[in-house]
Amino acid sequence: MSSIRSKGAVARNLLTRFAQAKHCCPHHVYGNGPICVSRPVGNSTVGNTEYAYEFTAATLRYGRGVTAEIGYDLSNMGVRNTLVVTDKNVAKSRAFKEVADSLTRQRVPFSVFDETKVEPSDKSMMEAIAFARNVGADSFVGVGGGSAIDTAKAAALLCANTGFELMDFVLAPFGKQMTPPSPMLPLIAVPTTAGTGSEMTAAAVLDLPEQKCKSSLRHKSLRPVLAIIDPLNVMSMPRNVAIYSGFDVLCHALESYTVRAFDQRSPRPKYPAERPGYQGANPISDVWAREALTIIAKYFRRAVNDPDDEEARAEMMKAASFAGMGFSNAGVHLCHALCYPISSQGKKFIDKDYDPNRPLIPHGLSVITTAVADFLFTTEADPRRHADAARFLGCDIPISASSDYVAESLADAIRSYMSDFNVPNGLAAMGFTRDDVDKLAESAEQSLRSYNLCLMDTDKDTIAALYEQSLSIY
Repeated sequence: MSSIRSKGAVARNLLTRFAQAKHCCPHHVYGNGPICVSRPVGNSTVGNTEYAYEFTAATLRYGRGVTAEIGYDLSNMGVRNTLVVTDKNVAKSRAFKEVADSLTRQRVPFSVFDETKVEPSDKSMMEAIAFARNVGADSFVGVGGGSAIDTAKAAALLCANTGFELMDFVLAPFGKQMTPPSPMLPLIAVPTTAGTGSEMTAAAVLDLPEQKCKSSLRHKSLRPVLAIIDPLNVMSMPRNVAIYSGFDVLCHALESYTVRAFDQRSPRPKYPAERPGYQGANPISDVWAREALTIIAKYFRRAVNDPDDEEARAEMMKAASFAGMGFSNAGVHLCHALCYPISSQGKKFIDKDYDPNRPLIPHGLSVITTAVADFLFTTEADPRRHADAARFLGCDIPISASSDYVAESLADAIRSYMSDFNVPNGLAAMGFTRDDVDKLAESAEQSLRSYNLCLMDTDKDTIAALYEQSLSIY
């Protein structure tokens, strides 16, 4: 018994010494000297910068034809009234038909909201929310591009928080940026474009016409419970939809790889639950950004130039989800912050592959428009990361390359996609003039408040210069 007590005392002594140790050498456990063990810095880190990162993602199911399985998933959830959120064009597609047929076969009761608008506004989202509340939806399926999936997210969130309104959860400075008391109701995302990555993210973007800018809902509870990635659902994408959605993937990956690192972000949250969704670049998000850029280099042009190339379109669909996994944890910076005023204020441009009766600058086009100027500007802050990103896209960057060389190489890679696809050559081609620059910059300065991870400091004059450089690109 005395031997047991003696061993217990030794163990307690060792545990006490381990707990008090700062550095370690395990060979000196016995004796009176200090035990030097490797300890995580944790909250003992001096200062107020972040020291940790988290990675979360929706469950992803990939496969040719997996859309037909969705009825099983909802049936297993025990739902009673599913709302399928889509738009009138997608409602005629194979993807919607497969969803409806699967729900019918599994006897899952469902309603359909097909009034989603491409590039949804606060008004169109509120219409979807009112419809969902009226039918008593307890689960959701978003079928379409990011617009449909984001609208479904807003409806699912507001149906779970019936005492609140949409702008309560929209990011400041435009909305109240409240934390939702309840997570959104279950949502399954079925993307029909290879671009937004909304099926993997915890955000929903909307236009605020009165503010002349876009904004978003952004909270960890906005992530779908399941993403159905079915290559057959993107085979009917029109050429320009494939181009612009691909540009969105490209910028998601480039931006998330070149944002400020997670351990350079401040202030550090007081509690883990307060850690933001956009945490800064980290080793896990880097993996997904790198993979997405590698896929883009190999398959983007093929997916656009040959709409029957199922392999290329399937790979771009993977790239969209991979980039979504990366940026939804790391964040994005200038391309996305500056694109929101462009989409909101651009009321002259009409694209043949979208609604011919509605002036509209698609999101992917708006986000690529300032990309060349943005990366020429940010490369100086971290040439190594920008060089790596350029290499993933196939650029030949010598180890000894200067910052200017890296910047121009990355800019040329972006320009080559734009010129090869013959997209509008900058803001001027979409109806903007130099007289519009200040108005764009004023709105973007507000938008940038929720994108505080850019490596370079910006002010209104800097932003205006980036817009002016983007009037013409290639």
